[in-house]
Amino acid sequence: MILDIGTGDGLFVYQSARAIPAKFFIGVDANARPLQKISEKLHRRVTKGGAPNALFIQASVEDLPDELNGITEEVNVHFPWGSLLRVVATGEVNLLRRIRMVCVSHAVLKLTIGIDQQRDSSEIRRLGIQPLSEDFIAHELRARYLDAGFKLTHADASGWPGLNTSWAKRLQGARTRQIICLSARAI
Repeated sequence: MILDIGTGDGLFVYQSARAIPAKFFIGVDANARPLQKISEKLHRRVTKGGAPNALFIQASVEDLPDELNGITEEVNVHFPWGSLLRVVATGEVNLLRRIRMVCVSHAVLKLTIGIDQQRDSSEIRRLGIQPLSEDFIAHELRARYLDAGFKLTHADASGWPGLNTSWAKRLQGARTRQIICLSARAI
């Protein structure tokens, strides 16, 4: 099972489910409104664009359903905002542990963070996010993720990850936006 936390409009989950019918995809977001339109597509016949291997759940990272515990082999977080951004960018251990609870042993956690220091300055201050420098990631963030049960395996700030999500399309031309891709394994 593949989980997309902060799924937004659900496009990533929907397209992934259509492309990989042998896997089950769940999108989780605190705001269900953007998911209404795409949720209707899931229940169509497969030949008409349906995706019976996908599901959307309204929940926040702070309140992930216990039914997801121990069944997820991959967790994706793409361009988080608000409390989800705070969790992944500061390494908030208690909530990272909550994400770890949904994972099977050796599950993969894939994060794509996009921050524009100027345009997002008020949100960065409000959330208490430090600049995601190589030093911060290598020392502080790595230690916090490890404390939560994840071993960081990859950190890259060299370019655009090539994601096919609505936010990726909107943000792709933003030259001042720092893109950080992190990968971790559940231990």
